Amino acid sequence: MIFQPTPIPGAQVIERERNADHRGYFARTWCRDEFGRHGIAEALVQASVSHNLIAGTLRGMHFAWPPSREAKLVRCERGRVRDVILDLRPSSTAFLSHFSLDLDDERGNSLFIPAGVAHGFQTLVDDCIVLYMMTDFFRPDLADGVRFDDPAFGIAWPHPVTNILERDRSYPDFDLVRHTNRYNTTSQNQRAP
Repeated sequence: MIFQPTPIPGAQVIERERNADHRGYFARTWCRDEFGRHGIAEALVQASVSHNLIAGTLRGMHFAWPPSREAKLVRCERGRVRDVILDLRPSSTAFLSHFSLDLDDERGNSLFIPAGVAHGFQTLVDDCIVLYMMTDFFRPDLADGVRFDDPAFGIAWPHPVTNILERDRSYPDFDLVRHTNRYNTTSQNQRAP
């Protein structure tokens, strides 16, 4: 596997290395030791898939508040999506910065998304399947999001949105002070004895 850092600290693009022959190819997509050598030591505890019927579907931008340590390894198993991450960790050097790339089934590339970084994607073709592998169990009480088109972030999506949940469309405008206070308070409570 080939690991490439992104401008978001801790986030990495992972390209698979194919061993091809007349049958097709074989490629590793996860290896605890190899990921550990690249600074990704978290254990994967849960996996989910997202099936998206039409191009232009948008899911996101989702994240989990501390004390969740939910990092994600995301890969497009069928089709092609524009994947976007947004650093919502107030102590990060990339706080409020975003990064995007296309994930597709042909390349089989993946994106590792650290805890505290919001994630979303837009389908670029019909009939896409996205695989998520998580490092913490889903907790509805800590799950949250920010609006995909919030001017505070300036994310440019490649196509008009054709399909989105009302929840994702209607998150309130980002409030920097409220976000920073909640994030820091919950992070400090996590570290308290």
